Amino acid sequence: MGFKSQYFEELAKLEDGNFWFRVRNRLILWALHKYAPELKNFFEIGCGTGFVISAISKQFPGLKLLGSDYFEEGLIYARQRVPSVEFKQMDVRSIPYESEWDAIGAFDMLEHVQEDEIVLQQIYKALKPGGIMFVTVPQHRWLWSSFDEIACHARRYTVNELHKKVSKAGFKIMRSTSFVTTLLPAMFMSRYLHHNKKDVRIDAIAEFRIHPVLNKIFESFLCFELFLIQAGVSLPIGGSRVLVACKPILIKKD
Repeated sequence: MGFKSQYFEELAKLEDGNFWFRVRNRLILWALHKYAPELKNFFEIGCGTGFVISAISKQFPGLKLLGSDYFEEGLIYARQRVPSVEFKQMDVRSIPYESEWDAIGAFDMLEHVQEDEIVLQQIYKALKPGGIMFVTVPQHRWLWSSFDEIACHARRYTVNELHKKVSKAGFKIMRSTSFVTTLLPAMFMSRYLHHNKKDVRIDAIAEFRIHPVLNKIFESFLCFELFLIQAGVSLPIGGSRVLVACKPILIKKD
């Protein structure tokens, strides 16, 4: 399980104002309303500082929520951010639930786990039949750079790899689209310039420190992408991929 826990403090300060976290939250909330409108409970694995689950708690009052993370250091900030939500330290390679949750979210955490297929199997086990899994991951191996290494990523996904692993775990894919498409040229240039560099000034959240003017411009670009996704457009390439999948309801034959 890869992540450097010393980054949680600054991450908690950056998330509220950063364009990527803000629009990703809007995308997640839209997906929850569209694909799981009647959910009664929601479990987020790898919740970090609680930024996503905080937004969900505001958007879905009365929803039973649970957040988990491998690192207690992140949960300290999550509990401060959303005191009303339950949080547990947990290794997601061994989730202690079976057929219990209406929906489970894994937002930019699968890439930190070498045994991602085991995690997908554990999510499948923990979901109720008909339950929905929501996933975001970094995409495109050609974007790999020292940023990924310092962030303790095990991989950047290809669409075929992610779909194959999700299907192998038993899920039926409902929606899959790229995200961060309009910013891909800038992202590629940044990654290319730092390719294979071991610059000590680079850290796992360096890309999230951005000038306020650029932050607003980039947020407007991603809001346009969100509009397209909401309209049913599936973007072919992008720095991230968003996937929604369900655990089928198995009908017993007489």
